[in-house]
Amino acid sequence: MRAVLKLLITPVLQKHWVLDLHFAIIRFICGMLLALDFGASKFGMPWTPDDRNLSLFEVSAWFPEDVANYGGIFALFPVFFAWMGAFSEAVGGLLLAFGLKTRVASFLVVCTMLVAIFMQKWGQGTWGMLPAMGFLWVATYNLYLGSGRFGLDYLLSKKI
Repeated sequence: MRAVLKLLITPVLQKHWVLDLHFAIIRFICGMLLALDFGASKFGMPWTPDDRNLSLFEVSAWFPEDVANYGGIFALFPVFFAWMGAFSEAVGGLLLAFGLKTRVASFLVVCTMLVAIFMQKWGQGTWGMLPAMGFLWVATYNLYLGSGRFGLDYLLSKKI
């Protein structure tokens, strides 16, 4: 079990620390944008003045309905998939930003962004798909590289 955990959290280090810093800046910005701008809205966080008087359920009720419209297995369990998508964006985005469980968080983000691209944004053209594609690209290279030197995974891997 310890070997699997070490394999999951040990990052690939770049030749020079500047490259790790570059990847860390991109990882942090994308993770925070994903968590605060995209994921939080699915949990019903009141970001606009009009939303402040609504309950959590009223604000976030649109997302399970949107997921159910994808059809197939999504129509059978829309609330489950809505919560999984919101979790992977909000919590996965925070984990990605801080470089904690980076590969697990990246896997969740990759799955969520693939669903977003092909089930929700496909008919909206390239500009409509661009945010999801950007998060997919960043999560894909973090799935391989891990957190680098500037993430909590690096510190944890030194302890193990």
